[in-house]
Amino acid sequence: MRTLILTTSLALMTSPAFAGWALDGDKSTMGFVTIKNGETSEAHSFSGLSGSVADDGTAEVSIPLASVETFIDIRNERMREFLFKVADFPAATVSAAIDMAAYEDLAIGDRTTTEIDVTVATNGTEADYFGDISVTRISDTMVEVATTRPFIADARDFDYEDGVAKLRELASLDSIAPSVPVTFNLIFTK
Repeated sequence: MRTLILTTSLALMTSPAFAGWALDGDKSTMGFVTIKNGETSEAHSFSGLSGSVADDGTAEVSIPLASVETFIDIRNERMREFLFKVADFPAATVSAAIDMAAYEDLAIGDRTTTEIDVTVATNGTEADYFGDISVTRISDTMVEVATTRPFIADARDFDYEDGVAKLRELASLDSIAPSVPVTFNLIFTK
């Protein structure tokens, strides 16, 4: 699911002023909301995110799909096995590249918003997304990147339809929406 998109914030560290930054997985959060039977919403998350930014400005973030947390053990297991297929695809990768000249002069305490293009790769497929994020310079060695509104990820973009159908069957549900809103609050440290 496109919670993966959120990690694209690493791309914000691509200018010389932001080069050498890494995602702090312990302080970062990424979540998504599923909707079942057309009316029941449930919040979930991923943990253990990692990533880096190369000198050429290419950002890449890895999301360990086995870290999915739905707060129901059997559902965690089913999502790992039938949706994400973690035995074959243990991680999703998000990559982006951004012209960071606009961020070089961001002072401590300042926040700005920007649009971002990202590529998400998982389950042997890739999809491109576009969204809005905010960037806040917390200190000389810390930057926060967060969604200004949720990204909308669609399971069909990653050939997850069979997995969603299997989850629906196992849980005896009438429906599980294929699109999910995704949010994140990511902390990058130098």
